[in-house]
Amino acid sequence: MKRRTLLNRLPWLVAPGAFALRAQAESRPKRAALPALTRVIASSGETIPVVGLGSWITFNVGNDRAARTQCAQVMRAFFGAGGRLIDSSPMYGSSQGVIGDGLQSLAGQPPVFSADKVWTSSAGAPQIETSRQLWRVPQFDLLQVHNLLAWEQQLPLLQAMKAAGRLRHVGITTSEGRRHREVEQIMRSQRIDFVQLSYNLLDREAEERLLPLAQERGIAVLVNRPFRQGDLLRPLQRQPLPGWAGEIDCSTWAQVALKFAISHPAVTCAIPATSSIAHVRENLAAARGRMPDAALRKRMAGHVAAL
Repeated sequence: MKRRTLLNRLPWLVAPGAFALRAQAESRPKRAALPALTRVIASSGETIPVVGLGSWITFNVGNDRAARTQCAQVMRAFFGAGGRLIDSSPMYGSSQGVIGDGLQSLAGQPPVFSADKVWTSSAGAPQIETSRQLWRVPQFDLLQVHNLLAWEQQLPLLQAMKAAGRLRHVGITTSEGRRHREVEQIMRSQRIDFVQLSYNLLDREAEERLLPLAQERGIAVLVNRPFRQGDLLRPLQRQPLPGWAGEIDCSTWAQVALKFAISHPAVTCAIPATSSIAHVRENLAAARGRMPDAALRKRMAGHVAAL
């Protein structure tokens, strides 16, 4: 065959395969078009997305108007990407008021799942009412006894509020692996809907007893510190993403860390905190696409531990 004849026929020889590959690529749904993973709160049957928004440090901006506006834009991006649950506390400085300002400025957004805490050794009702006014919500979806402070006093208060229809869910919190034995005792003996704890690629103690117990007792799990307040990600970001990251549709280490946490069957929602619009969108994208199975989760944890 002459060179000119071959060149004239080449597109027709290549085209069928090229069209097949193109059709295959176009038929594969983009991650942004895939539904976000959700989990059911066992005690109420309500479904919430598996990635929420924390406010520790990031929303404690005082009266800085530019910073408060930025936080409102982060909330707008959060709701726009499918998020619902926002978590705060009286100990988070100005965060509650910043959330309230943001919610007011974003009227018409999807309804927030409001999660806050009681954090006092004295009467909790006045603090709860102050928090509600700062949030500007009719009532909270979830109130938690923060770090178990005076839980023997505060938990009956929250349970009474729920019984009276003034609160939807009751929980307790801990962080950084503290007081797990006491948390376990409360989970076994008290009527709670949620437990909040630290869980990430390196801090995995909760896998031993608390996460299995939560599944057994029908207790929803909120995960705090999925990035170890950034300490987990900083060294990882100097490393190349492993090949298996693409198998679970991760393009960043933050998404790898989040997918590890939210893919555990006991975890209901992880609550990374951020003041960056780009980061909140990156975090919410981790709720979409393929999730690691048990074998890959083990491989993920081993890979990070070895770095």
